[in-house]
Amino acid sequence: MTNWFRVGKIVNTHGIQGEIRVISTTDFEDERFVVGKTLFVEPPNSDNLIEVTIKTHRKHKNFHLLQFDEYTSINQVEPFKGGLLKISETELGVLEDDEYYYHEIIGCSVFTEEGQELGKVKEILSPGANDVWVIQQKGPGKDILIPYIDSVVKEVKPTEKRITIHLLEGLI
Repeated sequence: MTNWFRVGKIVNTHGIQGEIRVISTTDFEDERFVVGKTLFVEPPNSDNLIEVTIKTHRKHKNFHLLQFDEYTSINQVEPFKGGLLKISETELGVLEDDEYYYHEIIGCSVFTEEGQELGKVKEILSPGANDVWVIQQKGPGKDILIPYIDSVVKEVKPTEKRITIHLLEGLI
């Protein structure tokens, strides 16, 4: 069975030539959105994956505009709106030590250095200089936002689904 990983979300069409507007969810845009590269589209409300080949790629504001060899009109790509772009597990590259894929971090339990469980990572935001991990608290309460920086994140063990953090004053 193949595992699939999201590299982008299709938010709209662009023009009439079959271009789509994509918000990237990958740190490897230079590798993922290369002309000639194969991706898979998962249309909304569907589990079917449609293989596509990138014909053109350009950046426009905060979006990636892609066109596929197989689709040349707005009518053909309209059903993809709201869908996801995915790659297979075999396309994942090897990371350096202390680098992680989002799917390895999401779902991990987060503990303080004192052993108190705070909750689980439910989402990762990339607002700028560093990622921010959104932790859904164990029990009631607002989500906790943890910056992914060395002074806070002390240990990440994706195979054990466990993260240890140094709780800076004011984080909770």
